[in-house]
Amino acid sequence: MLHRPLIDGMEFARSGARLSGEWPVADFPRLQGLVQSGTTLHYALEGVPEGLGRPALRLHVSGTLHLTCQRCLATVEHVLEVEALLLLFASERDLAAVPVDPEGPDCIVATKEMAVRDLIEEEVLLAVPYAPRHDRCRASAGAGVAPRAGPFADLRDRLGTKH
Repeated sequence: MLHRPLIDGMEFARSGARLSGEWPVADFPRLQGLVQSGTTLHYALEGVPEGLGRPALRLHVSGTLHLTCQRCLATVEHVLEVEALLLLFASERDLAAVPVDPEGPDCIVATKEMAVRDLIEEEVLLAVPYAPRHDRCRASAGAGVAPRAGPFADLRDRLGTKH
């Protein structure tokens, strides 16, 4: 059985603690079906006592993911390098009082038992391409063929309308 570390978010951040290691992709349930197993992710989690005026967690995740190309269905490698700053809040009410900044760091509610696996999995999910594909794919070899006209391409001519 794999050790699944839990941290007290606020204490981890305030003390400047550090945690690092490797984690097999097969242990992330929400990545199943997106990422082919056999890959290991490397992670480093660091507590930041004062990040933009708040306790924070800095998370770095790296590895090579084996995804399925959406053009040819073959394996495509995706180099993953995630660097995230997670600002911590004591409660949902404190978090709701802060204006949303889409360009700013992510904000989360810290708990006494935060699963490191969940933090890693969430950031990886955000970094996986929606439709992975090769830069040069066998399936796109027919891309030089002229596109066929759509079913309504000559409708205006047939109706005799002029615009």
